[in-house]
Amino acid sequence: MYNKIYKMATSEKVEAFTRALVSIKSINGTIGEVEVANFIKETLLSFPYFQQNPCQIWEQLIPNDPLGRKNIFAIVKGKSEKKETIIFHSHLDTVGIEDFSSIKKDALTPDALEDFFKRYEFDKDVQKDAQSGEWLFGRGALDMKSGIAVHLANVLHFSEYPEELAGNILLMVNPDEESQHKGIISAITELNRLNEEDGLSFIAAINDDFITPLYDNDPHRYIYTGTAGKLLPCFYIYGREAHVGDTLTGIDPNFIASEITRRVHNNLELAENIEGELVLPPTCLYQRDTKEFYNVQTATSSYLYFNYFIYKATTKEIMEKLLGVTVDACKETEQVLKKHYLDFLERIGLPPKTLSWNIEITSLSDYINELESIGIPTSEVTRKVLDENKNMEPRMLCFKLVEALQELDSNKKPMVIIFFAPPYLPHNYLNPEIERDAKLEEVLKEILNEMAEETNEKFLLKKFFPYLADGSFLSLHETDEEILSLVNNFPEWDSIYPLPINEIRNLNIPSINIGVYGKDGHKWTERVYKPYTFNVLPRLIQKVTLQLLKNSDKVLV
Repeated sequence: MYNKIYKMATSEKVEAFTRALVSIKSINGTIGEVEVANFIKETLLSFPYFQQNPCQIWEQLIPNDPLGRKNIFAIVKGKSEKKETIIFHSHLDTVGIEDFSSIKKDALTPDALEDFFKRYEFDKDVQKDAQSGEWLFGRGALDMKSGIAVHLANVLHFSEYPEELAGNILLMVNPDEESQHKGIISAITELNRLNEEDGLSFIAAINDDFITPLYDNDPHRYIYTGTAGKLLPCFYIYGREAHVGDTLTGIDPNFIASEITRRVHNNLELAENIEGELVLPPTCLYQRDTKEFYNVQTATSSYLYFNYFIYKATTKEIMEKLLGVTVDACKETEQVLKKHYLDFLERIGLPPKTLSWNIEITSLSDYINELESIGIPTSEVTRKVLDENKNMEPRMLCFKLVEALQELDSNKKPMVIIFFAPPYLPHNYLNPEIERDAKLEEVLKEILNEMAEETNEKFLLKKFFPYLADGSFLSLHETDEEILSLVNNFPEWDSIYPLPINEIRNLNIPSINIGVYGKDGHKWTERVYKPYTFNVLPRLIQKVTLQLLKNSDKVLV
């Protein structure tokens, strides 16, 4: 690859790298993730610096991964032999190409897509961009093959001019960002090894995941000093089944689920309110009962889970909020179901049966304690279920485990059990009350002001990257007590989602997103804006890198 691009200007190199990367189908969960990792490694090995120092490129296999996916690492060492290091990181996987429909064959061919969209009159904005020649189309062009390309171009630059560096550059490219984040989670161990064995001190990690306009005619280029976290709160809902001819005596778990969803889904009151930040409310991702075939019995149980972004809040605080919401939802459900039943009896003139309308609400942790207090060996039960269902989809396996616990309850009382399932992403942000974080933000502001004058770009510094990103896993803000609310309410945490919490806390690396710019990530109209991404962005990242290394004594307090 180097022989094709070494005489090119930086912007041309970035475009050439982007086109080559886009042409490789690296859809999440496919062998393409391995193929693009191999291409990245081979590309790096073609650089003269790494031909002379091949041991400074290596790969790390993802443990127990059936596809053989791997992380790619490469380090450029400055002449000063300092240990201070900036991480450049990107993810190499993309979402699928099914949304391209009739032009799926061109999903990885930017020029063919540009020609198509030039004639595409159903979206004038897309057509205008295609006709301008300033946008590069294709699956992964924006999210985030162009990001890898920028980092490759900058690694090449610093490998040619290592004397500029008052420290080192560590490139890290990870698979599986679009799903379970297995790449970055595995890389945590490697980063700690580099810290302990090689003495590398990580000042910051620069991710260049995509940024996009937040409103029509938005002129800003957003730089984020952290990234949001994520919880997946789940609700196992057990009701009281009934024949359809006696339905008013039942407690329908779907009815309870719908009431919880009504109160949680897109409820801004449940979202954090952080001035100036794009803070998103919880969103329902799954809601269905457990009936597997048709009959005239109402459902016995239902599954429900939500995407819940966390910014500064702790897991403990979120659990307390959700318990409160669920208590209110179930109280109203109890009243409605009881009223329906009594109204029905009054209408048909029958005497009432003695029925309880009480719905119990509990966290998984409290429920396990309740079962164990009466001598039920919960860990034996969940371990057996885990052993028998090793290949089950992780979220469904968590429900299966909770369901097995509920089946131990001889009372068969209607109830809602709240717990957490994968994925969990910590939130990673700069705290202005911490000297290191305050100085790092100060350096960033100075550089952005300089680049704004130099390029006429309008930069805006924000705290939280509004989408999920691998940078979440580089730091952990929760205390041991706060994190227990997650672990204790997560069925079989150590087996299903063995996140190395202590290793993440030990790293404590700030995550800065200085991203490629474009539109429509995860859509078939995905496109990256070439003038900024291929020209301005590489210089901006270079400046930030050099300045942070130069000021490492201030930001490694």
